[in-house]
Order: sequence, then structure tokens, then C-alpha cells
Amino acid sequence: MSAGTPSTASAALLGVAQIVVWGGSFFLLTVLAAPIHADTGWSLTWIYGALTVGALVSGLLSPWASRRIARGQGRRVLLLSSWLVALGLVILALAPHYSVFVAGWVVMGIGMAGGLYDPLFAVLGARWGAQARNTIYVVTLIGGFASTVSWPALAWLEPELGWRGTCLAYAVFMAVVMSPLYLLALPPDIAPASAAPPRPGADRQALADVDPALMRLLSLVFCIAAILMTAVSVQIILLLQGTGHSLTAAIALSALIGPSMVGVRVLNLALRNLHAIWMALFSAVFVALGMLLISAVPAAAALGIVCYGVGNGLRALVRGTLPLALVPAHAYALVMGRLARSSLLCQALTPLVCGFILSQWGAHATLWLLAALAVANAGLSLRLQWYLRQQRSTGPHAGAHS
Repeated sequence: MSAGTPSTASAALLGVAQIVVWGGSFFLLTVLAAPIHADTGWSLTWIYGALTVGALVSGLLSPWASRRIARGQGRRVLLLSSWLVALGLVILALAPHYSVFVAGWVVMGIGMAGGLYDPLFAVLGARWGAQARNTIYVVTLIGGFASTVSWPALAWLEPELGWRGTCLAYAVFMAVVMSPLYLLALPPDIAPASAAPPRPGADRQALADVDPALMRLLSLVFCIAAILMTAVSVQIILLLQGTGHSLTAAIALSALIGPSMVGVRVLNLALRNLHAIWMALFSAVFVALGMLLISAVPAAAALGIVCYGVGNGLRALVRGTLPLALVPAHAYALVMGRLARSSLLCQALTPLVCGFILSQWGAHATLWLLAALAVANAGLSLRLQWYLRQQRSTGPHAGAHS
């Protein structure tokens, strides 16, 4: 593990890189789906379905990326991921028919497997261990502005260039800026000559050092949090309208999520010594409180949205710092890959499942189901806290970093 940690300036560069990669992948269709539909005639369901394919590919390949990162190739993985996302955008721009459009998302999904928050956290944790925590805080604080920056930029470009020209322009921008960001922010990977070749079964042995019960708990907590985040991100305006709010009011209420997320991340900089298990509990409790308020008291939706935003703002921090506090250093990158796979698969399927529930049983039933999931996640977070207490009382726990 390398001495020292990235400077605040380097962490800020990594945060900017996250803004760029999220804007060119997961957040792309929020702005461009309607223009793509108008230009091509493809249904919006098919257009968003291509994103689902990309997310599925990303989830399936996340463990592969984590193995490369665990072997000291983290910067290389991040660089390759940015080029693949840029290539995918070029394919989208040139797609003559829908099958090529889907192929572009497959390429982008391969890139996302090695370029979003989880692989970046794995790179930081694998190299610096618990000392990466403050860097993760800065990255997520700046990365929290991804939608705030990318959506207006895409909306400004599209009328001038069309959706195809916007994809091409974004691809060129990524190709120009991402490599310098990573090369400046991160030290070189371990040289092949000095890196020990991986022992047969070394990855399996590293994962075997992690308590299976802990892995199940972490996976459940992360998967439910991913489901809630995706469902709210995609459907919150429809859900609020279904509980009696006008479209204008629903949009205004939804706009409270971003400031709440960024605000709690700023506040958390002053609470950086708080153990990650408490951060996970606070995140789950605030999300549950927010979803219950939105479901049960429509008049208090603004307070519910703010509570949800606070909890979801902590979620990205928890994704990086909770495994860092609970698993051995040599297994961290591999664990992050496994957790990313399950979370991304859940994210990919959530819009389809929630859309079906919303169409069959309406907004109230959908909100109460999401609220029940949020309450269950708060209970699982309490179970994680109990697990940590038990480990401390019976001897050295799995988390050598805490």
C-alpha cells in the first residue's frame, strides 16, 4: 500500500472525473431520451431499455474490474473505462438503427463497470486503505453535482447539435479531459516487473477471509439502497403527482433532493471521524423517514423529500467507507466488485419492476412498497451495527481499518 494519500486537489480532480463519466452514461438519457424518440421513432421504453442493458453489462463485469484493481492496475482500469464510455457515445451518435444503439450501450456498460463510484473507491481503498476515507468524502461531495452540471450542459448542446452531435461532442470532451484527470490525480500503477504474479486461487482466498454473513448483509443493504435511489430518481415526479401534487409542485419538490444531498455531504466533512457504521444507519433511517412522510403525509412531502435527500446523500459515502471499515484491506477491491455487481443488477431491473407496479396498483401502493423497503433497510443497518459490536466483543473483527 502506497504511502500518503491523494491531495485535496487530486481528490477534487477525481470528483470532476465522476461528474463527467456519470453525465455521459447514467444521466445521459434524462435529457436525450425525448430527442432520440422524436428523431428515430423508437419507443421510450426501448430507449430506456438500452440503458438497462448497459447497466446489466456493467454489473456483470464489475467483479472482473475489481480483480484488475486488486492486482494494482487501478489507474489503467479507470483510463480504459473512460475511453470505452467515449467510444460507446460515438457508436450511439452513428447508430443507423436500434440494434447498433443497444451495442453502443453495451460498450458503455463495459466502461461503466470500471469507471463509476464503486471501482474508483476500490482503487482508493486498495492503495491507501482507511486513509482513503477523506479522499472518498471529497470525491462524493464534488461528484454530487453530476446532474446539476451535466443535465444543463446536455440540454444546452442538444438544440444546437442534435442528440447525435451532442453524443459526439461529449465523447470528444471525455477523450480529451479524462486521461489528464486520472494521470494527474493518481500515481502510476504497480509496475508489472515489481508486481508479484497472482497466486492461483488468490482472489477466492481473499474473499474467503470475509465473513459470508457480513457479505450478505452488506449486499442486502447496498441493493435495497440502490433500488430506492433508482426508483425515486426515475419516478418521483409521477409518484408525487399520484398523491395529489400538480406537475409544477412535483418538479419543485423533486428539486429539493440535490441541495439536500450536497448539504449533508458538506456537513459530513465536519463529522469525518464518525464511524461508517453510524453513517450507514443515519443514511437508512433518513431515507426511511423520508419515504414514510411522502407516503403517509402528502402535505409534508417537502420535509420527506429533504429527509430522503439527506439519507441518499450519505449513501454514496457509505458505499465507499462502510466496506473499508469492515473488511480486510487485501479483500476490499474484490468485495467492492461483488457489491457493485449486485447493486447494478438491481438498478437495471428497478425501472421495469417499479413501472409495472405503478401501472398496476398506482402511486400510493408503489410509495408504500418503497417505504417498506426503506424501513427494512434501516433494520438491516441496525443488524450490521450489532454484527460489529459482536465482532469487537469476541476479538479482532474483520474490519482492520476501523
